[in-house]
Amino acid sequence: MAHPRPSRRSLLQSGAALAALALAGGCSSDSSDGGAVEQPGPSGTAAAPTGSATAAAAGRAMPAESRPHTRTFMAWPALEEVWGDQLPGVRQDIAALAQAIAGFEPVVLLARPDQADQARQACGSSVEVLELMVDDLWARDTGPTFVTGPQGLAGIDFNFNGWGDKQTHANDGQAARNLLAHYGITRVQAPITGEGGGIEVDGEGTLMATESSWVNDNRNPGKSRDQIEASFKELLGVEKVIWFKGVAGQDITDCHIDALVRFAEPGTVVLHRPTPDTPPDVWTTASQQALQVLGSTTDARGRTLKVVDLPEPDAEQIPGAGKNFLATYLNYYVCDGGVIVPRFGVRATDDEAAGIIGDLHPGRKVTQVSINHIAAGGGGIHCATQQQPVASGSTPA
Repeated sequence: MAHPRPSRRSLLQSGAALAALALAGGCSSDSSDGGAVEQPGPSGTAAAPTGSATAAAAGRAMPAESRPHTRTFMAWPALEEVWGDQLPGVRQDIAALAQAIAGFEPVVLLARPDQADQARQACGSSVEVLELMVDDLWARDTGPTFVTGPQGLAGIDFNFNGWGDKQTHANDGQAARNLLAHYGITRVQAPITGEGGGIEVDGEGTLMATESSWVNDNRNPGKSRDQIEASFKELLGVEKVIWFKGVAGQDITDCHIDALVRFAEPGTVVLHRPTPDTPPDVWTTASQQALQVLGSTTDARGRTLKVVDLPEPDAEQIPGAGKNFLATYLNYYVCDGGVIVPRFGVRATDDEAAGIIGDLHPGRKVTQVSINHIAAGGGGIHCATQQQPVASGSTPA
């Protein structure tokens, strides 16, 4: 019998992690980052940008993950207070994941200066380690979300606040800003708060998101869905937003879209589906609600969406899986020439998922990576990675 879907990343909310909550400092304009910054106003909303227009006004948009990358960013988990005795295993998974991606494209791993040598030793020479203060491994959420356009590359800083002040984030709250400054990439500070794992785009004008992780007072108090949608369109150059209800308050992310539904290509989405014998709960309800939405909408180009089911594994068959284990194959990562897929140790479903994902991404080599330590904390491969797309008119570095 299938194990009910666990509460995603709830492990990270326990004990010392909650006691160590720290708000990220306010951001201000700084010419050292080589680009434009939006200065937050006193109410938490953004005033006019300093130095240049917003992303949409500059003709920028967020490319699909399948477009060419310059590099992948990852982060070295730093805190024993978060992971406890799981930290060595989590670092082992991160090193293996970084090495797998480095077989396809450059990988830059952010690590605290006092942990950088350890990260280099674990990852080997194929992975570049950048000394930069971080708290945890979730680069998708803490790093910038990149947009490209006629004026080149820019990074959207979504003001990471620890998924609504659920985890310490004094350094992670500044990671996007500091990373963009290091590379001299234009920084655009969003007038809304959220995470990169909370958005999914097809690269042709359509974005998907859950209300639970955006229209939520722990990120955007007082903001309506329409206001947040307008910010998406302005920042990311999208024309249509498909909203799903999601699940609030049951996991640290409040149900990020990248564990519910993803674009395989424009017009085709892949949906996380619990096994048929999974007892009904908030997660099975979220999947069913997403299926209903997908069947009754079109994308920005007017296409009816083709939905491909991606079954989850039976968590009871996964070695070492606990109640917080994120048992989903949907949290995979598309890189240049490859697609990196979770392997949980359940051969039948591991192979089935790899086959489905491979068929959805023809021409890319499917590489399976064991991530059971990361998954035990409620996250996955996509959560731990953030792509830097090739800027318009340039070639990969």
